[in-house]
This record gives sequence, structure tokens and C-alpha cells, in this order.
Amino acid sequence: MPATESIGRRQCIPILYTRGSHYEVGFDVGRTFSGIINSFVDSCTVLNEDYLPAYETPEGRKAYEDTLNCLKANYPQYVQELKGTADGANVPFYKLFLLHMDNIILTATRRDDDIKQLPHGCSSICVNQPGQEILGHTEDALSDTLNHFYLVSAHIISDKPQGRWSVKEEKFTSLCYAGHLPGYTMGYNHHGLVFTINTLSAKNLKSGKTPRHFLTRALLSAENFYQVEQILRDRGCGAGDGCSINMTFLDQEGDRLFYNAEMAPADKTNESQLCILTTSPGENMLHCNSYLRLKVEEANREMVNSSVARMETFCKYPAPRTKQDVLGMLGDDSNEKYSVFADKPEDRVVTLAVGIFDLIERTWTLYSDNPRKNEPLTVLPLQVKSK
Repeated sequence: MPATESIGRRQCIPILYTRGSHYEVGFDVGRTFSGIINSFVDSCTVLNEDYLPAYETPEGRKAYEDTLNCLKANYPQYVQELKGTADGANVPFYKLFLLHMDNIILTATRRDDDIKQLPHGCSSICVNQPGQEILGHTEDALSDTLNHFYLVSAHIISDKPQGRWSVKEEKFTSLCYAGHLPGYTMGYNHHGLVFTINTLSAKNLKSGKTPRHFLTRALLSAENFYQVEQILRDRGCGAGDGCSINMTFLDQEGDRLFYNAEMAPADKTNESQLCILTTSPGENMLHCNSYLRLKVEEANREMVNSSVARMETFCKYPAPRTKQDVLGMLGDDSNEKYSVFADKPEDRVVTLAVGIFDLIERTWTLYSDNPRKNEPLTVLPLQVKSK
């Protein structure tokens, strides 16, 4: 019986503090969380029923190899990090890599039309008001993922520059799905970059390009907004799939600015499609799981419908001005079919956790259950590098 059915929602977010090379950090993650990772790999329906059969086809194997070779050329350090996680957990590397390819492999095998249309649902709210600078986020995923996540706080120091952006040091804390690289949820780095991710479902995915999981992993190395944009555009290759990134820098000069970047697959070019919106003081920003600005054909109609419904729920509230306003909105479960906070027994997509980044207090508050009804599980300080 899958763990999600037998043990219910656990009030638990384990955390690992680790330091070393990319491989060593990955190995420590795999070794420490091997039970959670193996449980997830065994119970993950989309991996076992969709990705693995696609991988066994000639088209799927080619898409896998083309994508892996692209990453070995541009981001070899993150391939090594993922290999470390696989080795530490004693899980085949290809299974973890398929999780990072996501639906790219289904598009390559023309199986994307057969995948279940599920209303994935991360929701993000930015509040940029006098005395209140808040980035709030619900982390939603397939119900298989419930209780299969953890926090990684890592310090990586390399003896020589790594990857296409020549990075020698990374220090960050990120919520991670079991067996996944850090970066594709919510987290921050020691340069003060704070960000959350919303999955977006572009239809025309590309193998042999950079999966979004690796681009958001690379964001954890970014020192400034120029580097953020450089990483997301990924000139010379481009993204293979899409997502939305909500972000700010703790110590930016001048007024507080929030950014929302919509990223879509590279289309007949060698760089990602990218559109960035800036939120200035006195403004707020909302984003869920559909493209609001880029003109991109979307594949998952259920995800779009859910996103529209959650935005409509948000619009029923007065414009948020405080942390408590954000918590109330992110905990809303009033919509019977498309709740902001999803936790019904029949839901195939559920809210795993809620995070609140307070940029003035410099804290990251995490809830493992509905924040309307529960106290936070932990409050972490946002620790940045000394100038």
C-alpha cells in the first residue's frame, strides 16, 4: 500500500545540512533520505506507468540520451549531483533522470496525449506594500508526493569553475521532492535570491534541450538579476519545457521589486521564450499554473482550468496587504473542485506545504498543513553572504 494511503499527512519536513562537492552533496541527500526516495520511486504512478514505458521505446531512449548529453555539456555538475543522489539512495540513475525530464519524454514518444490531465496547482502571491514584503506559495504535486519531500541546506565548494556559468561556490536552502534536484519548488540562496516555482504546461516540449528542473537548479547559483535572466534564457540551447518563477533579491539596491518570469520551451531557436513582469512598491502579484503573458499553446486543460479557478478565488478577496491576508488566501479550500489548498481524500493533486518568505523579517515560515487551521511547523532565518 502506498505510504500516502497508509500513513496520512505527516506533520514533518525533515532537513539535511550538507557540505562538499556536487557529487558528495547529492550522495548525502540520497543516503540520508534513501527510504523516502525509494518509497517515492516505487509508488510514483506517472514514473511507473508513463515515463518508464516511454523510456523503453527507441524514440524515448533517443530523447533521454539527447537530453542527458545536452546537460553533460552544459551542466555536468548537476548531472553528477543527481548521480550522487541515485548512488546514495541505491536507485537507478535513469529513473531519477526521467523524473527530471518529466513530460518531455512523452512528447518525444507521442504519448503526451495519453497522459492523465490533472489539475496541478502551485499558487504564489507577492505583496509589496509599506512595511509588508511577502512572497507566499503553496507547493502542490501529485498525491504520490505527499510525505515524499524534504529540505536540503547545502554548501558546495568546487576546486575549479563548474558548468557553462563557471560557478565555484553555491550555498542555498531548498524544499525538494524526493529524488529531485533542489530548486524546483521554493527556496533561496546566500546571494539573497528568494524564489518559488509554478509549473506551466506548454504543449510543444523539446528533447535535447534543458529541462526546467535543471534551469531552476542553476538559479540557486545566481548572484544578481542579470544572471537569473541569463540562466533562464539559456542561450545556445534553451528550455525543453516551461514554468513560472516568482522572485526577489533580499538586498537589492533601491525599492523592493518582485519579478515574475514566464518561461516556455525554445521554439525554432536556441534560447528559451521568456517574459518578465516587475512588481513595484504598492503593487501585488498573483500567479498560478497558466501562461498570463506569453502566447504559448498549453497542453493540460485541467491545469489551466484549475489555475483560472484559483485566480478567481483570489480575486474575491480584497487586495492582500499583510502576511495574514496571504495566509488566508493560500489556505482557501472553498472551491469544491479546484481549491487553492487541496487536501480532499479524492484529490489526485494535493498541497504538500505552504511557505511564507517575509523579506523584512528575513524569515521563511513553513506549514505542513492548512495555514488557516494550523501553526507553522518551522520558521527558518534567511541567511545571506556577508558583503
